[in-house]
Amino acid sequence: MSAQTDYVKWFRNSAPYINAHRGKTFVLMFGGEAVAHPNFANIVHDIALLNSLGVRLILVHGARPQIEQRVKDAGIESRYHNDLRVTDDIELRCVTDAAGTLRAHIEALLSMGVANSPMHGAAIRVCSGNYVTARPIGVVDGVDLRHTGIVRKVDAAALQQQLNNQHIVILSPIGYSPTGEVFNLTAEDVAVHTAAALKADKLILFTCDAGLLDSDGQLIRQCEYRDVDSELLKQPELKHDSIVQAVVEAGDIGINRCHMVSFQQDGALLQELFTRDGAGTLVTQEHYEQFMTANIDDVGGLLAIIEPLEAKGVLLKRSRELLENEINHFKILVRDGMVVACAALYPYPEQRSGEIACVATHPDYRGADRAERLLELLEKEARHQGLDSVFVLTTQTAHWFQEQGYVESKIDDLPPAKKQLYNFQRNSKAFIKALN
Repeated sequence: MSAQTDYVKWFRNSAPYINAHRGKTFVLMFGGEAVAHPNFANIVHDIALLNSLGVRLILVHGARPQIEQRVKDAGIESRYHNDLRVTDDIELRCVTDAAGTLRAHIEALLSMGVANSPMHGAAIRVCSGNYVTARPIGVVDGVDLRHTGIVRKVDAAALQQQLNNQHIVILSPIGYSPTGEVFNLTAEDVAVHTAAALKADKLILFTCDAGLLDSDGQLIRQCEYRDVDSELLKQPELKHDSIVQAVVEAGDIGINRCHMVSFQQDGALLQELFTRDGAGTLVTQEHYEQFMTANIDDVGGLLAIIEPLEAKGVLLKRSRELLENEINHFKILVRDGMVVACAALYPYPEQRSGEIACVATHPDYRGADRAERLLELLEKEARHQGLDSVFVLTTQTAHWFQEQGYVESKIDDLPPAKKQLYNFQRNSKAFIKALN
């Protein structure tokens, strides 16, 4: 019964994401390793579900291990330069053979409709074609890469027409030239340029890890493209990770949202798209507004934001002196030198809990998820401090906190020190969120 209740709760909470994703364009890229993995059948089921929910899908597949096996079977020794295959005439036949076989395999999986299976009644229409124009890379450091190429152009208009016809489009790592030549491309190159040409809402890259891992091996759930650059400096080995390099390129050409999710974890794609915490890494463009730890010079800006809300009874009144004493607990969002949002974290280490308080946004800058991003920042800070949960006390913003995953709780569930300071006249409601 508990499992059924959890499922119903999850399904209800996914409704906002279902509405948000309907009609949007996603480019999904998975390598040949993902196609060969036992979990790939589950990924196909999840792709079918996205299609049924009205998501417009472009699938880009790779074929590296399959190509390598065919080259080996042909008795040829592979040659690489700068992590790129030197594709001669014989190897090009291996490339086209592997890519064609994989594309047919994916089409077959998407065409299944066996009764009592997740694909029953899906009726998915799939198409592929010569939508990618390529050119040869040429000679690099004196090495002729022959039939290895890079994307020159993606036929966005033709792809949009197929998407408008409710088709799922499959793109192989192959490009064609106006002169009739065929080129071996990387799936990452095809995916990034396809997402850019279509102005896709999301580029989703499947990887063997849970997502982007920091130098301690911990999953980075959300960051900006510049943070990926920082991780490359800390972890030089990432320069040889084709997925990470694709993320960097996506940022350089202006793709707004890029996800990294595991192809090994069952349901990772759905969890990433339909839950607040996700399952992988979301990478976004840099915000020109900056998060900062507040200092004494920011007290005036804080007062300008919170005093109107104090007057309405939304926030508990704080004096300038109190703000100055507690300023190190505050995080602020600064735009052109102006404080436009703020929030504070007060830890209770003995109970491994923390209070999030004074979440406020300047009235001229409400929207654009500023408060949500501040809340996520403080939750991340709480995790960093080793806290297991955070709580809030609110009189008028209960629904907003519930939308952020907070659950109404009893006052007795608060840390003892906080219970002693509870103001019964305000009659604030308590909400708690566990930090996984």
